[in-house]
Amino acid sequence: MLSLRDASLLWNTDLTASAIGDIALVGGTAWSQQRVLRRLLTNPGDYIWQPNYGAGLGALVGQTIDALAIQALIRSQIFQEASVANVPEPSVTVSSSDGNTIWVDIRYADAATGETQVLTFSIGC
Repeated sequence: MLSLRDASLLWNTDLTASAIGDIALVGGTAWSQQRVLRRLLTNPGDYIWQPNYGAGLGALVGQTIDALAIQALIRSQIFQEASVANVPEPSVTVSSSDGNTIWVDIRYADAATGETQVLTFSIGC
């Protein structure tokens, strides 16, 4: 089985050093989750070589929250990640209790292992 690894870079953080001083690497589940989160939070057009990459969820903060539209946007983007299995289909739940913070819960099967992955995050205040 192919083991994909990349620089570990959590959203809104800097690169970190490994125990031996190199750039920390990530693989497996964490790699998949970082890629999904990066895709969902990147604004379309931010990557000049892939102008359609990204869902731009951060741009929705402060707007009227349409949970079904956000779910559809997430689903359209998450299926473009090779690490996300198409079957079973990912489950996406979007909610907001105060109108300022969007809560997202995604459950998907890892394409390589078939194991269920859970990615939960919030956007906004």
